[in-house]
Amino acid sequence: MQCPKCHHAMERLNLPEADVHRCTHCRGLWFDMHTHELLKERADEIDTGDPAMGEKCNEVDRIKCPVCIGQWDLVRMVDPQQPHIWFESCKNCYGRFYDAGEYEDFVHHDLADLIRDWKTPERL
Repeated sequence: MQCPKCHHAMERLNLPEADVHRCTHCRGLWFDMHTHELLKERADEIDTGDPAMGEKCNEVDRIKCPVCIGQWDLVRMVDPQQPHIWFESCKNCYGRFYDAGEYEDFVHHDLADLIRDWKTPERL
């Protein structure tokens, strides 16, 4: 599988709960349908990328689904409970792509996130 953001190879992490793919370059994460919910307890060992790199990659948002072989554009999504988290999702296979640092942030919702949400511009 190729990373939908930087087009480098993605490695498969075989975990007891589910598999996840991580880009070998930008460290973005691909989750198949609902696996992002199953792996929350392992976020710190899965999301090992640099959040600064993830923020740069977040600017790239017109991407194709790596599972549906590029036939479907990923839809830009905003987490309703944490609007500063912008991820991409496939409307065909329901997979999700999180940039480096986003999944760890998605799992841990705290006071700092509330403050960041007030300052986050609306996504266009």
